[in-house]
Amino acid sequence: MSKIYASTDNEDYLRVLRHFRKPGSMLAAILENLSDGIFITDANANVILINHAYEVISGLRKDEVLGKNMRDLEDQGVISRSATLIVLAGGKPVTIAQEFKTGRRTVVTSTPVLDGAGGIVMVVTNVRDVSELHYLKQELKKRSRLTQRYQSGIEYIERQAMDDADLIARDSTTIALLGLADRIARLDTAVLLLGETGVGKERFATYIFRRSRRSGERFIKVNCAAIAEGLIESELFGYVRGSFTGANPEGKMGLFEVADNGTIFLDEVGELPLNIQVKLLRALQEQEITRVGSDVSVRINVRILAATNRNLEEMVAAGTFREDLYYRLNVFPLVIPPLRERRDDIAAIARNTLERLNRKYSQRKTLAPAALERLRDYPWPGNVRELKNIVERAFIMSDGPIVAADDLALFAAGLKAARLGEGQDVDLKTLLERTEYEYLTVAYDKYHSVREAARHLGMDPATFVRRRKKFREKFSSHKCNGVS
Repeated sequence: MSKIYASTDNEDYLRVLRHFRKPGSMLAAILENLSDGIFITDANANVILINHAYEVISGLRKDEVLGKNMRDLEDQGVISRSATLIVLAGGKPVTIAQEFKTGRRTVVTSTPVLDGAGGIVMVVTNVRDVSELHYLKQELKKRSRLTQRYQSGIEYIERQAMDDADLIARDSTTIALLGLADRIARLDTAVLLLGETGVGKERFATYIFRRSRRSGERFIKVNCAAIAEGLIESELFGYVRGSFTGANPEGKMGLFEVADNGTIFLDEVGELPLNIQVKLLRALQEQEITRVGSDVSVRINVRILAATNRNLEEMVAAGTFREDLYYRLNVFPLVIPPLRERRDDIAAIARNTLERLNRKYSQRKTLAPAALERLRDYPWPGNVRELKNIVERAFIMSDGPIVAADDLALFAAGLKAARLGEGQDVDLKTLLERTEYEYLTVAYDKYHSVREAARHLGMDPATFVRRRKKFREKFSSHKCNGVS
């Protein structure tokens, strides 16, 4: 251990200190004008000098500490923790963090001053105010979180590219449904949208959001069936640094945090695994979530809209969907009828789809009355989605300004399959696959290029080739529901 000498035995050092204290001396002026606090004790921990900066930082006056012993000051709580005493005990420089009664946060460095024999004769402490740095660090964390939210939101919103068009409603059934949607839009209650695949549940969710009090905030749409099961939790709730291999080293904000103060739409909510259903229930009940790899709760303020084409009551009975979550989501169910039950919408949706294609490709095509009649008569197993696909294919096939009934070749095949299904089950999966195959075939025959055909169908060339090959092998080997 280092030798410790009393201050009275070190006249040289005391002489230097007296020079520091002498009014008007250059050394005293330098000491008093330093921005860092200076605090000096002798070898027995008696305070022998402090400067003005230390008074400001600590909130202590010179008469409160000068001549006092550090052990007494620490015992009395005047100073929370003494770096000087640590140095005197260990004989080595030490740096600690300290917060004073003024609220100032500091970094305190105490250094022993040694004589020629290696004994401690005094301890000089430098006190640096880092309150502003701490504040800036906190602000940086806040801004980093805000930036992360904006970045995550922008990336997700770019992927979902929300359609600007409102719902098309001409049928009295649809108009009545929109009236109901208007009433619940103004409330913050959870809404469960039910209906067959392709009926337009997402469009109704968008309609509700745009008429809600949260319409100026984010609207995040999530297809729960499209996210790999192993990634659902981190996508919805986020994760912290080091949660798993391959993760963003800084962690990532989940979609619930991205949607904070706005609305999140969970499409295909019936596909969520049971372990995720537990966390979703907590988000609904407590309005808080926990990131993967963390035990810290994050408060959120999110309205939840959900949709499914599955029978959740049957899933509850089978134990594949939580009963408590079902009742939480099902506060206000909105059942959207299939297109075949709102036939007055068919022509309006078809015309609207064709007009969009006209604007996109600078054309002026119209649907012939006979074509509209055929569309109205079709049973629409694929609902609105199928109708839009058929109109787009007819747009591709038609050469003139009029889309005739004969241009609905795909429709004719589908109608034949549907009629053959009367009195027996219709294999909808095969019918839709055949529909997609005919799209691919017609597009390739028209453009004679995989790249061009894929571009006009809104898909990448590799997917076009893979699916065309798959369906060609399937449909060349057998007939499907009476359709060659």
